[in-house]
Amino acid sequence: MKVALFIPCYIDQFYPQVGIATLQLLEKLGCEVIFPLNQTCCGQPMANSGFEHLNKDCDNNFVENFKDFDYIVSPSGSCTLHVKEHLHGSDEQASTHIRKHLYELSEFLTDILKVESLSVQFPHRVGLHQSCHGQRGLKLAQMSELVAKPFSKTEHLLNMVDGLSLMELDRKDECCGFGGTFCVTEEAISVKMGKDRISDHTRHTVEYITGTDVSCLMHLEGILKRQGSAIKVKHIAEILNG
Repeated sequence: MKVALFIPCYIDQFYPQVGIATLQLLEKLGCEVIFPLNQTCCGQPMANSGFEHLNKDCDNNFVENFKDFDYIVSPSGSCTLHVKEHLHGSDEQASTHIRKHLYELSEFLTDILKVESLSVQFPHRVGLHQSCHGQRGLKLAQMSELVAKPFSKTEHLLNMVDGLSLMELDRKDECCGFGGTFCVTEEAISVKMGKDRISDHTRHTVEYITGTDVSCLMHLEGILKRQGSAIKVKHIAEILNG
């Protein structure tokens, strides 16, 4: 299976190990992975700031890089959701193809590869942060406000890891406060929301906080470091890759 790897700019610059883990994991699972070298920002920061109408060059560049692939995978739920809902390049047929064939990593593993077992160990207590865009936008997990059968694609994958203890949180689908540019324009509220999430993980004695999006994990990691906490953050790709 030939897969194009979309690595958002903030992962490329600040958390390259997440991109590497994603590549290695996909290759272990039998995928032929190609990294289009001319990919850049998907344009989400501009759109979040009210300048989506200036995104045309970003959109066209994204389409040019990824239009010829059957599957496109990214370890970032927020960027995946942005592209799926907002990509409109000059070639609308290619844009539509990309929007329909772009997957967040855990979504791709469960829905396309249908992974049912992993030979990996991670003997630690782990708290899962279910990012808002992943849960309510990409439908990676059931929303608690719905009276419906619960599910979580991310939990399904983590439960395959030997030795991993997934700790049950009090408010497991609550926002961490990052919210893209929200954490810049409303930093006090953003930090308070992040502290509330960390308190939940701390109460349940987790050693690691994981999730599907580095942006939320980066926000939580900054607060943890300022608190002098021993809790670490690790993207789900790093755990599943071993």
